Amino acid sequence: MPSNRWKGEENANVLTCREENCSTRGVSRLGLGLICGLIFGAVDVALMLPMSFPDKRTALLAAFASRFGIGFVIPLVQLPWPGWLIGLVIGLLLSLPDAVVTKAYAPILLSGAIGGLIIGGFTHGWAMRA
Repeated sequence: MPSNRWKGEENANVLTCREENCSTRGVSRLGLGLICGLIFGAVDVALMLPMSFPDKRTALLAAFASRFGIGFVIPLVQLPWPGWLIGLVIGLLLSLPDAVVTKAYAPILLSGAIGGLIIGGFTHGWAMRA
């Protein structure tokens, strides 16, 4: 029987965990999305700080908004897939427009995929859902 770490049937707005030391116990999906979005946005901006851009402020703001959106949406999506796959797909789909506009496909798609995979695994679990 596949392990389903998160159980949200009792209350659709609150994640509960079957394990005793669950760090997100009692945090709403919306709250978790805000936290993940802020962290992912900040990490991506920190990675971009050493780079040079014609309009650095706009580039950093756009990167933060894009990554915040990915981190915010993943915990709210409910699909019958493993959490890591939900994150990977959402991360790639939401990163694709930025990659096309900037023509910097590899770094944008890679960071979206890795961040999405981590956020999806953390918020939805790593195993197949029942």
